[in-house]
Amino acid sequence: MRLVLPMVLMGALVLAVGLTPATPPSNDAPAGFDNKSNGLVDDATHQADQTTFEEVEQISDGLGPLYNAQSCRECHQNPVSGGPSQVNELRVGHVGSKGEFENPAIPIADGKEVITGRTLVNDRAICPNGAYRDTEIQERAPDTEKVRTFRVSLNLLGDGFVEAVPDQALIDMAKEQCRKSHGKICGVALRVPVLEAPGETAIGRFGWKDQHASLLSFSADAYLNEMGITNRLQPDEVTNLCNTVSEPNDKVGADGLSDIDHFARFVRASKAPPPDHTLTVTDKAKRGSEVFDKIGCNDCHVRTMTTAAAGTKVNGGAFTVPDALGSKQFYPYSDFLLHDVGTGDGIVIPVPEHYGRAFAKYAWKEMAPNNFQPTRYRMRTAPLWGVRMRTRLMHDGASLTPRDAIVRHKGEAEKAANRFRTLPAADQQALLAFLQSL
Repeated sequence: MRLVLPMVLMGALVLAVGLTPATPPSNDAPAGFDNKSNGLVDDATHQADQTTFEEVEQISDGLGPLYNAQSCRECHQNPVSGGPSQVNELRVGHVGSKGEFENPAIPIADGKEVITGRTLVNDRAICPNGAYRDTEIQERAPDTEKVRTFRVSLNLLGDGFVEAVPDQALIDMAKEQCRKSHGKICGVALRVPVLEAPGETAIGRFGWKDQHASLLSFSADAYLNEMGITNRLQPDEVTNLCNTVSEPNDKVGADGLSDIDHFARFVRASKAPPPDHTLTVTDKAKRGSEVFDKIGCNDCHVRTMTTAAAGTKVNGGAFTVPDALGSKQFYPYSDFLLHDVGTGDGIVIPVPEHYGRAFAKYAWKEMAPNNFQPTRYRMRTAPLWGVRMRTRLMHDGASLTPRDAIVRHKGEAEKAANRFRTLPAADQQALLAFLQSL
């Protein structure tokens, strides 16, 4: 695997005053919290996909045996389905004898079985229950797992546009970013497997570690690891204890689609998070936008990106960019690259968890599990679109205000954080007002 080190030329990406226009150009990605389609499908189809996204899974559907939530909406809903939430998950591991991160070994059922190949510790289990009253399968982090972190749920709204950004644009962005900073800010464009395109890889952009490039792969991963629902891309249960539903749990419906197809289509058809149009046009927010650029926040929190032209194949050729997503300009305030900003959680991408047994079966090109070690202290640049809807910031949710999050930045972002600290109080307040408008 190649880790492509460092951001595309910023001048071409930044609007003159750095604000989303009050009257968006015709090629702007649709934005809004209105539960309507961005044009990928009609509104009725989008609402039907949303219903599937919000469905509460039962044991009879294949829920568990280990899980965190019973629906996608449970972790992605603020202010509408597909948005972020305060819900977090626990990940653990340890440092091995060679100084590298190793996945945990978590015993369940009083030690009868040991869960390996994952860093996720599921908070819930379906047993013991009436049928298995003496089977205790609850996961708990062993004392041996000293590397521990929480991660908050991510926003999914507008991610169809993110998926449609060409790999090369992210690679070029990373190279240009590193060149302009003389090696001081160097994001990583991470090449990862595309589950629906066996043997193919693409540049990751979804998840806190950029572990997925495809929304279908991302959906399949979450369905198994967060809800315990096996599917065609992730067909193997985490444990077969207490399991009574045939695999895969996610069946193809009368329309020829399974749940993961509906999840991916729902996210692809979602509109981008809109700014607060009242605050955006205030003098204070406009000044804050200028300060945002002046102190270097936009080095990583890139304002503007453009999707590939309609007809372009992405995700290893498995998805063709449709007209509704093609050649669209959007405003994510992220480069979607991995950076070390001093808050990395020490966790490395767990290959079996995210890519299943298919990883070994298809011998993914240019890739080996140990090549993910460089992700240990790097996290994806958090997109700031819709950040005003978040009550807990950074990957672990430990920062409760934008100021807390800014001053916490170190590593590649330390200079920007220090510049913020030395700003006049009025400029600090202006920057915070700008962030509150996003």
